[in-house]
Amino acid sequence: MTILNGGQKAKKKKQKLQSRFTMVKKKEDEIPEWVTDEIQNAKFKKPEELKKQGYILEFYYEDNKLDAQLYDAVEDGRHIVTMDVAKDIKIDDLLKGEVYEFVFDQHKAPLSKKVSEFLEKEKEIDMKAIYQFDLKSLELLDVGSNEAADDSEED
Repeated sequence: MTILNGGQKAKKKKQKLQSRFTMVKKKEDEIPEWVTDEIQNAKFKKPEELKKQGYILEFYYEDNKLDAQLYDAVEDGRHIVTMDVAKDIKIDDLLKGEVYEFVFDQHKAPLSKKVSEFLEKEKEIDMKAIYQFDLKSLELLDVGSNEAADDSEED
């Protein structure tokens, strides 16, 4: 009986230690309020209009957004970006996997050196600015048919 009691006490003690460890771990994972405040209240500069080719990966109908993979990277080095779709563009008319020329505004909000250093040192995230992309227009490019026409002419 004493052994059983001792075993239960050891088990409870182990559970307490695990829950304390979990609480400490959660605190380590948290981002301080001053960092989230700056990110949420970032001030975007005047947008830059860009034209880039690529294709659509995914649609987000509820948010009126899409993910596009661009052949040439945007300023921060990414090739995959999420774009807000202009209201005059019907997402239902667009095709995944087809090559488009995207015309979009790139908005940039620089982060303070303090926030950038915190993200890099504490979270291993290299982020100097926040970007937002607004799709203004796009044109479906007839990429594959030119190659097919060239092949048939050679025969």
